[in-house]
Amino acid sequence: MNNYIEQEIKYKILRLLDKDPNLTQRQMAKEMGLSLGKFNYCLKELVKKGVVKIERFKSSDNKAGYMYLLTPRGIDEKTKITASFLRRKIIEYEQLKQEIQELSQEANRAP
Repeated sequence: MNNYIEQEIKYKILRLLDKDPNLTQRQMAKEMGLSLGKFNYCLKELVKKGVVKIERFKSSDNKAGYMYLLTPRGIDEKTKITASFLRRKIIEYEQLKQEIQELSQEANRAP
């Protein structure tokens, strides 16, 4: 898998975990459009790198629930990835704007 896609998946996982650490892996995988296996693999890699911490808790409706927390390293990583992701999206946006302008001019010239 290319680095761009890996970074985008990593960014989206960190963003999702930051937003709601109580979601199940199945819920997060569905929200991201990934298979549960792919999501689990990516999450485990983030845990190995010390970016995410998994805490187990007991709750009345779920005998063994988990909470996924960003570590201080994870928060720092999310900040860096967010800035990088934003720069990439701005470049993509500018390229799309240019392409739209060129297509509009071409369409206006058509008989």
